[in-house]
Amino acid sequence: MKLTYSTIRLVLGLASLGGLSACGSDNDPEVSNPPPTPPPIEMKTFEVTLSNLTHEQPLSPAALLLRNEGALWEVGQMASVELEQIAEGGDNAGLLALAGNKVTASADAPLMPGMSQTFSLQLEAAESANLTLVTMLVNTNDAFAGLTGLNLDAMQLSESWSMTSGAYDAGTEANSELAGTIPGPADGGVGFDAMRDDMDFVAMHPGVVSQDDGKADSVLTQAHRFDNPVIRIHITRVE
Repeated sequence: MKLTYSTIRLVLGLASLGGLSACGSDNDPEVSNPPPTPPPIEMKTFEVTLSNLTHEQPLSPAALLLRNEGALWEVGQMASVELEQIAEGGDNAGLLALAGNKVTASADAPLMPGMSQTFSLQLEAAESANLTLVTMLVNTNDAFAGLTGLNLDAMQLSESWSMTSGAYDAGTEANSELAGTIPGPADGGVGFDAMRDDMDFVAMHPGVVSQDDGKADSVLTQAHRFDNPVIRIHITRVE
């Protein structure tokens, strides 16, 4: 068969139409109706400000936790090892690593008397969480302060709560006030000791006695005494 110019044009035209038919068109539902973009995840953010109300008790770097579970301690109940570690030595690593933590925050340095620190905690708005905050009064054997199991679900945007906390006694180390037993600047002694030599349950702290009050072997002075409350906690939902 002899190919003419008209025949070649016809063949090329049909080939072009065949190629176009293989491509998507505006009528292709996969092209004209792409899957919808999922909406952004709504978040909620809380700012927590911790203030030291004592005269001469630096606070150890605080641990802040948002969790599903409730309280991490209870007056009259035995302290966990993680609570003992921060109450005796100011070490918050165990609390920050607890299973069940959703969000955590920690201070980078001790909080000195009269000073404040602010922390930011963010999680998905649909999630429920309970706040725990723990810090040690470092010029003591095993005193700590904070709150645990505070549910924040009801807080509305821009709403604020304020509360104070007295000092708790972890009940894991005797309040001897002896040299070498207190990790703070008043002594620079040993912190956490796995051996427990006290009542072994959490209680409200009775306070320190000090050498100025007649306890001759104490490394503490009147300046280290404290009255409740020892900290103030201010919480604001900012997102």
